[in-house]
Amino acid sequence: MLIAQMTDIHIGFDPDAKPEELNRIRFRSTLDRVISSPNTPDVLVLSGDLTDHGDRESFARIADLLKAVPCPILPLVGNHDTREELLRAFPGTPSHEGFVHYVVERDGLRIICLDTFEAGRHGGAFCAARRDWLRATLEQGQGSPCVIFMHHPPVVSGIDWMDPDPSEDWIANFAAAVAGFEGDIRAIHCGHLHRRIQAQFRGIMVSVTPSVAPLVALDLRPIDETRADNRALITTEPPSYALHYWNGDQLVTHYETCDNWDVLAHYGEHLKPMIREMFSERNS
Repeated sequence: MLIAQMTDIHIGFDPDAKPEELNRIRFRSTLDRVISSPNTPDVLVLSGDLTDHGDRESFARIADLLKAVPCPILPLVGNHDTREELLRAFPGTPSHEGFVHYVVERDGLRIICLDTFEAGRHGGAFCAARRDWLRATLEQGQGSPCVIFMHHPPVVSGIDWMDPDPSEDWIANFAAAVAGFEGDIRAIHCGHLHRRIQAQFRGIMVSVTPSVAPLVALDLRPIDETRADNRALITTEPPSYALHYWNGDQLVTHYETCDNWDVLAHYGEHLKPMIREMFSERNS
């Protein structure tokens, strides 16, 4: 099974741009690559910040572009979105007690989609109700492999202005929910930070998929909220997406940048000896 993941699309940041909004251009190019790739996804996860203002018009625009996607779409709510408009744009999305969190089981893997949204807050949120729901969900499937998708990473990346405080209540609640199920959780995949980042949380691999919208600059210096130092914050690095490959036992993640490049080698007759030799080494 192949799970494509796109995150932080931010449609509606500049809706009146002429001839077209940059974020929509970047989204279309990424979506075209996902659809035309030889690696046809079985599921597409949209891990939050689909829009920039959570408005109905932006959600309608993104839903219209996604009509071309031939596989199920699993949307998550990010801090720039709104639950109401996400559910309006994607009416088949499950919700429970006011939260957009749900489980999809496919090919022996439980895909758990979490809700880390709190209105008026940039950072993550994970209240006691969500903690209890996740813990009950993990208990229900105990012993079965799962992957968690959530918008906000529960880790400190070093990008000071984007990071949470590690002592925040929501991180403690998330830690309490996953405690004892580390062996079942094959990975936690997030968005929000607009860069490719890997870390660990309670021994579980945490990966952040780079954004479709412009990326956050890689600057790990502390930042002073009282002194503007003219550092780069946002860049036009190319958009990216992730492709998570589940083979029934292991979950392997690939990342692809959506930019123009040249193919330097095709698999023609002249390369058959090399391919045979590589298979021979593997089988010996």
